[in-house]
Amino acid sequence: MSELLLEDRVTTHSYKIDQDFSNTIKKQNIDLGVPRNQRKRIVIVGGGFAGLHLIKKLSSDNYQVVLIDKHNHHNFQPLLYQVATSGLEADSIAYPLRKVLADHKDYHFRMGQAKEIKPHENVLITDQGSISYDYLVIATGAKTNYFGMENVAKYALPMKSVAEAMNLRNTILQNYEQALLTNDLKEREELMNVVIAGGGPTGVELAGALAEFKRYIMPKDYPDLNIERSKVYLIELLPELLPPMSDQASKKSKEYLEKMGVIVQTETKIEDFNGKVVKTDKGDIPSQLLVWTGGVSPAGIPGLPDAVLAKGGRIKCNEYGQVEGFDSIYALGDVAKFESIDYPKGHPQLAAVAVDQGKFLGGHLNRLLKGEKLKPYSYFDKGSMATVGRNKAVVDLPKWKFQGAFAWFVWLGVHLFSLIGFRNKAVTFTNWVSNYFSRDRHSRVIIKD
Repeated sequence: MSELLLEDRVTTHSYKIDQDFSNTIKKQNIDLGVPRNQRKRIVIVGGGFAGLHLIKKLSSDNYQVVLIDKHNHHNFQPLLYQVATSGLEADSIAYPLRKVLADHKDYHFRMGQAKEIKPHENVLITDQGSISYDYLVIATGAKTNYFGMENVAKYALPMKSVAEAMNLRNTILQNYEQALLTNDLKEREELMNVVIAGGGPTGVELAGALAEFKRYIMPKDYPDLNIERSKVYLIELLPELLPPMSDQASKKSKEYLEKMGVIVQTETKIEDFNGKVVKTDKGDIPSQLLVWTGGVSPAGIPGLPDAVLAKGGRIKCNEYGQVEGFDSIYALGDVAKFESIDYPKGHPQLAAVAVDQGKFLGGHLNRLLKGEKLKPYSYFDKGSMATVGRNKAVVDLPKWKFQGAFAWFVWLGVHLFSLIGFRNKAVTFTNWVSNYFSRDRHSRVIIKD
C-alpha cells in the first residue's frame, strides 16, 4: 500500500513538473523565445528584398531585430523561371536567412506564419505564438491573384516560390514522360502544350525559356516525340506584352517570341481551366498545364482597420512608410502603397522598388533613434528589363532604350550582381556559361514525394 502511495506521489510530482515546463514554454512563446533587452525591438515580417535590405541598413548597435518568415530562406524571384525550366538548381537562387544576417549583433529569426496584428497592443500573433514589438514592419510581398476563378486556382500552377518553381519543373518533365506512354493523340497534345497566362516580365521570360527548351533539349531527350506538336502559348489580356515597359520593348519582345515559335495572343481573356482545356474568349486551347503569372495581390496580415487599405488591398503609408494612423507600424514593398504626387497609385510592384524602400526605412529608423532630421521617401526609377532568350533582351533606362545581345548581357550582369552570396553568384555564373556554350539544361531531374 505504501509503495502504491509513493508511486502516486511520484507520478503527481512528475505531472506537476511537466505542467510547469509546459507553462514555461507557453510564457516563452509570448515573445517566441526572444529575450527582451534595453534595445528597441523591430519585428520584420518577410525575408524578401525589402526585409533583407532593411536589416542590412539598420544599425546593429541600437536595435533588436526579429525577422519572421514562413520559409527559412530568401529566394531570388526574378530567376525562378530558370529553376522551373531546368536552367538552375533551386539552391542557386535561395539563401538561408540565418546565414545572410548572422553578423548582426542582436538578430533573431523565427520561422512561422504571421496570423494577426494587434495594433493597439503592439503585438503580432503567429502560428508559433505571439511577440511584442516597438516597431513592426510589414514586408510580406504579394501572392498570386486568380481574380476569383476557382477552377484556375485549383488546376493552374503559380510560380512565386522555390517550391512552386520546382513543382512546375517536375510537372513539365512528367508531362513529356507521360506523352511518350500514351497512344491517344489528343491526350499527347494536351500533355505537350504549355499555356502561360500573363505577358509581364515573368510570363515573357518563361515563354522564351520554354521555347528554347523545346528547340534544344526536346530533340535530344525525347526523340520519339514530334516536337512540332508541342506548343507554347503566351496569353495577355492587354493589347501589348510587358505593359509597364515602352512600346519599343513590347513590340520587340513579341517579335522575338514569335520568331522562337511562341504563339502570342494579346487582348485575350482566360475564362476557365478544367485541367485539360484552357478556355479563352477567342477559343479553347488543349493543355494540361496552365502556368499562372497573370496577376498578384498584396499578401497582407489581418488586424489593420479597413480604412488603411487602398483599393486592391495595399496598405496606405505616408511619406516615411508609416501605416496611416499608426506611428509604430511600417509597410514596405509590394504590400505597401506609398502616397506621393509622382506615384498617386503607389510605386510599381518590382524588386528594385522593394530594395530601395528597405534601404530607405533602415536609414529612417537609424535617424529616428538618434533624433536626426527625417527625410521623406522618394523613388528614382532606374529602369526595367526583361530577357526573352539567348542573346535576346529588352532594356528600358530613363534616357536610353535598347534591345538585343547587348541588352541581354546587361540583364545577365544586373541579375548576377543582385544575387545574395558569393556561392550563389559563382554557381549561377558557371551554369550560365555552361548552358550558353552547350545549349543544354543540366537540371532536368524530376524530384517528387
